[in-house]
Amino acid sequence: MLACFADHRCLCNTLVFQHLFLLLFSLLVTISTACSNGNCQVLEACAAATDCASGLYCGNCPASGATQPICTRGQAIIPTTIIDGLPFNKYTWLVTHNSFSNVAAPPVAGVQRLTFYNQEDSVTNQLNNGVRGLMLDMYDFQNDIWLCHSFKGQCYNFTAFQPAIDVLKEVEAFLSGNPTQIVTIIIEDYVHTPKGLTNLFVNAGLDKYWFPVNKMPKKGDDWPTVTEMVQQNYRLLVFTSDSSKEAKEGIAYQWKYFLENEPGDPGVVQGSCPNRKESKPLNSKSASLFLQNYFPTYPVEADACKENSAPLAAMVGTCYKAAGNLMPNFLAINFYMRSNGGGVFDTVDRMNGQTLCGCNTVTACQAGAPFGSCKNVAVPSQNPKTNTTGSFTGSGSFTGSVQFSRSASTVQSLNHSVYHLVFFLVSFLLAFWL
Repeated sequence: MLACFADHRCLCNTLVFQHLFLLLFSLLVTISTACSNGNCQVLEACAAATDCASGLYCGNCPASGATQPICTRGQAIIPTTIIDGLPFNKYTWLVTHNSFSNVAAPPVAGVQRLTFYNQEDSVTNQLNNGVRGLMLDMYDFQNDIWLCHSFKGQCYNFTAFQPAIDVLKEVEAFLSGNPTQIVTIIIEDYVHTPKGLTNLFVNAGLDKYWFPVNKMPKKGDDWPTVTEMVQQNYRLLVFTSDSSKEAKEGIAYQWKYFLENEPGDPGVVQGSCPNRKESKPLNSKSASLFLQNYFPTYPVEADACKENSAPLAAMVGTCYKAAGNLMPNFLAINFYMRSNGGGVFDTVDRMNGQTLCGCNTVTACQAGAPFGSCKNVAVPSQNPKTNTTGSFTGSGSFTGSVQFSRSASTVQSLNHSVYHLVFFLVSFLLAFWL
């Protein structure tokens, strides 16, 4: 440590000033060279949502030890925009578990809601961000059909969310505004009103998109191509957990067409992928759609970013093998946008890439090229980057309404701390020099 004496004050002042100037210069260079203004790519460090490129938001994942905010994927790549014209059951689609269970949903009639939450934005935002499957729990409630969480098959005002028709009208608006898109609705069905579901979908204006149950493939046969489904306007697939509704109302009984693993905690145990008791064994060839449930029994918002990262990718591999090398067609997730970088979106890209073209990601697929002919596309790693170019190739702007308040406050405090330190050093240098 340099000791200052009266007769060396000038030299001492000069050396101190030089050290402080170098520190200030280093801080300013760091700030000026960091990406910003929509230029930051996936996994790059960010300080605000506006720093990140299209389809990304600025967030972090303390549950996995990642407190540094990075640009994180918030939108899916729709696989049919890259490889079109294949049977519907050749694709993998992102599904939200309890899509209606939004943390921002207002309580019913002022009653405090006492239930679990599984998502953080509206169904409209979910669809705009690339979700193509909705899991909805429907009940008779208040002389109507409501979306609700259950206590022994009964809906209460403290577990209710909203009338089902409100969400179905969001779906209708999306299908009307996006004439090449296909949406699947999977109903956990507690509706006992005769023709209740049929009338509900008609009143929502969705009957014109309905895929007729008598045209659904039996015994594991391929579905029509996505092109054929769009041309015929069969762009809404609806399945129910109530086996009687197929004969009574023409609504497909889910486990007649689906293979499905156990939901809840059994579905997230690494190395194990048992079939749901209502489902045939996962390696059965008698159904052509495979739904992989991936969410814990009790959802914890803060843990979802860790769950939806490397553990998710590992479980997809486990269930793929359990199903006799059959890739899941639907991947059901809680808090779908939370991850430590690429999350469910990267995982679904990899799943579609493997199935559709034999590549490690769907963005490497080439329309019309032989299977296994892949573009040289970098696949994002899980390691955060600071100032290098990312490889996110999605399109469209992020339209989700989720506000990661804890992450945002962390980002802002870090950002302001740096600038406060710079301001202090500048003030100190000026006072010291003058």
